Amino acid sequence: MLSRFMSGSIRNLEREYSCTVRLLDDTEYTCTIQRDAKGQYLFDLICHHLNLLEKDYFGIRYVDPDKQRHWLEFPKSIAKQMKCQPPFTMCLRVKFYPPDPAALKEEITRYLVFLQIKRDLYHGRLLCKTSDAAMLAAHILQAEIGDYDPGKHPEGYSSKFQFFPKHSEKLERRIADIHKTELIGQTPETSERNFLQKAQMLETYGVDPHPCKDVSGNPAFLAFTPFGFVVLQGNKRVHFLKWNEVTKLKFEGKTFHIYANQKEIILTYFAPTPEACKHLWKCGVENQAFYKLEKSSQIRTVSSSNLFFKGSRFRYSGRVAKEVMEQSAKIKREPPEIHRAGLVPSRSCPSITHGPRLSSVPRTRRRAVHISIMEGLESLRDSAHSTPVRSVSLGESFIPRSRSQATDASEGMAVISDEAYSPSDSVLPTPVAEHSMELAVSRQINGAPCSIEEEKESEAGTPLSGQGGDFGVDGRSAQEGAGGDSALSEVEQVNKFVLSVLRLLLVTIGLLFVLLLLLIILTESDLDIAFLSDIRQTPEFEQFHYEYFCPLRRWFACKLRWVGGLLINK
Repeated sequence: MLSRFMSGSIRNLEREYSCTVRLLDDTEYTCTIQRDAKGQYLFDLICHHLNLLEKDYFGIRYVDPDKQRHWLEFPKSIAKQMKCQPPFTMCLRVKFYPPDPAALKEEITRYLVFLQIKRDLYHGRLLCKTSDAAMLAAHILQAEIGDYDPGKHPEGYSSKFQFFPKHSEKLERRIADIHKTELIGQTPETSERNFLQKAQMLETYGVDPHPCKDVSGNPAFLAFTPFGFVVLQGNKRVHFLKWNEVTKLKFEGKTFHIYANQKEIILTYFAPTPEACKHLWKCGVENQAFYKLEKSSQIRTVSSSNLFFKGSRFRYSGRVAKEVMEQSAKIKREPPEIHRAGLVPSRSCPSITHGPRLSSVPRTRRRAVHISIMEGLESLRDSAHSTPVRSVSLGESFIPRSRSQATDASEGMAVISDEAYSPSDSVLPTPVAEHSMELAVSRQINGAPCSIEEEKESEAGTPLSGQGGDFGVDGRSAQEGAGGDSALSEVEQVNKFVLSVLRLLLVTIGLLFVLLLLLIILTESDLDIAFLSDIRQTPEFEQFHYEYFCPLRRWFACKLRWVGGLLINK
């Protein structure tokens, strides 16, 4: 029985895992990894597959069994992070948005960022006014189907490509007009570069929203962008802190705190779950280090608490933005070939292909990505009559200027849209039986309408059953009832108190043990100090010295001589 158990353990240690990574062009890269393979090994494999050198902007995202999103930590083992049984499924995504994406060194990097921003536009993470939406959609058309051709593109051709789930005929006509008249002759590379330049100027560029609630229980979205920390509530950007103004990020349980150096501001928000709050904190720590620091040697391990025996510790591992740009400037090679694919029109199911397979791999296959964005995208300038988010503050409320209004003398809230900010893929699905995925695929092939839930499943990577909540980018619904997220429950408070007491007890015992060892070393030394001499003259010390310390010292000396003899013989 024991031998069978041990042999099974040995086989388990030697097991290889299958890992599938969904790329930004909706192909899937499948590989086999060893049990102890680190995240960096898998990431390097993918970058080699894509022929990608400017890889520091990208990361690998996965969803755990509790529907909580995570970024794969490259220095750690993949198997230990996944918390689920293989085969593993992950996604390649842009983790750090370039401050100026159009200025990236290589076309392959710009193309991948282009695909990511298209996703953001489709899924409601990137909001813009109607004129900007028409221009962005026209650039997508030009990049992927080329110049307007009356023989290939009949009247109303732009309406066959479902850029947004619901939009007016006026917007469709505007998209077609721009494509016909303003973009003629532009190559795919030029159109993608212009798309990036346009998207970069939007208030929600680079936003990866985390659903939270403020101290009043009002829903909000927190995000980290290349320019700073952003809070979106309703249709307004209610807070914007530049990275040099953010001094500290903390979390405890579901509570997340942001400290700003101007006017000693503290913003407090509540995440749906402790796991979501920890993920939010980690994202903040990484983004702050990447965009704020001058060099990676300045990166320090960050603690979520002021007490060293309490809270989580985390350190960003990677290069910072300035180093990445300096390294990119040194790239000298022939640009890698990019095989772009055209758009696939579909009226029954709003789907758009997200580009080509960047290279041919036998075990890659294609998936359609379903599009979703809010109807009637609109953006205004500033509003001085908006209701601000209530925050725990040590001073007056701090609402900095917009990035695009840095030279404006007036401060206020930026209204980003007429509609409330509510990205569609913020709802993560609930897993059901495997045949649900097959049913969804068969419905798509047969031309049946795709549900919003199935659309969200495509991004999250798990099948769906039932309805999700309204705010769940990081795993669960944030609408758990009135006041449910504004404070911890009594049971959670008791558990936190007990855990804190246990930590304090363990730290105290550890300190006492260290002090005892230090006292023994000092008393057994030759130091001529009065209180040590008094201790040496006590009967208890003499008994300890002759019965325990001397035999233990002889035993260690014997072992050291034995090890030294072995080394000499070798």
